[in-house]
Amino acid sequence: MNNFIKRTLTGAIFVCVLVGCIVYSEYTFAGLFTVITALGVWEFCGLVNEKEGVDVNKPICALGGAYLFLAFFTHTAFAELNTAFGSGAVFIPYLVVLLYLLIRELYMKHEDPIHTWAYSMLSQIYVALPFSLLNLLAFFNVENLHVVYSWGVPLALFVFIWCNDTGAYLSGMTFGKHKLFPRISPKKTWEGSIGGCILTLIVAYLIAPWIGLQEFACMGLGAVVVIFGTWGDLVESLFKRKLGIKDSGNILPGHGGILDRFDSALMAIMAAIVYFYTLMLF
Repeated sequence: MNNFIKRTLTGAIFVCVLVGCIVYSEYTFAGLFTVITALGVWEFCGLVNEKEGVDVNKPICALGGAYLFLAFFTHTAFAELNTAFGSGAVFIPYLVVLLYLLIRELYMKHEDPIHTWAYSMLSQIYVALPFSLLNLLAFFNVENLHVVYSWGVPLALFVFIWCNDTGAYLSGMTFGKHKLFPRISPKKTWEGSIGGCILTLIVAYLIAPWIGLQEFACMGLGAVVVIFGTWGDLVESLFKRKLGIKDSGNILPGHGGILDRFDSALMAIMAAIVYFYTLMLF
């Protein structure tokens, strides 16, 4: 099977699974992204463990990342219930994980525990936290004073990333001359970025009624995703360049690893939350 067919099949399955799980119910959404979070953290830890002197505990970090996502899910989905699942107590086991990761180095006798500490925490901040915050976008809507699951905004975020990538690729191939960030990603151009932004804004305007947003707010979200999604892509490119690798993994044939597929989303999710909560102030 040649690489083009492999990429196409993998991409089609990836999109179908992602869209289907987000749209079907809050539980399929939670199940999918719990797995994605764990795999993303595991992948990140495996990469940094290749550096000399680094010995991040992959299983504990991955378990902690998965739990953080579930903790955010239960805290937002069941916030109205008078139980521990809807209270801040649900985060206590995650704090235990962080304490363990810090205390562990006292007994491992590594020559350079600081790097292990740093990469352990970075796996949570860079990978686990953004995926976990996706819950705040999924449960942003309130109906009759009750928090409800809404797939529109999370799905739109990924649709905008795909539109930006597609538009940037097509316009970059056709008109690209001026490099956007040659030090980190030589193939990206300003023309490609502008083309990706235009396509994303058009799609945002068209789908706004279907995801329950006003056209202006939806286009604003599209612009935020384009800007911070591009930065997210560049951040991961810098990460891989410093590690001397092409792909973060091979779990998705023809597409690389989890971090390769969700690099743009990691920053776009956090920026989208800032965007929406800023809108609420005005």
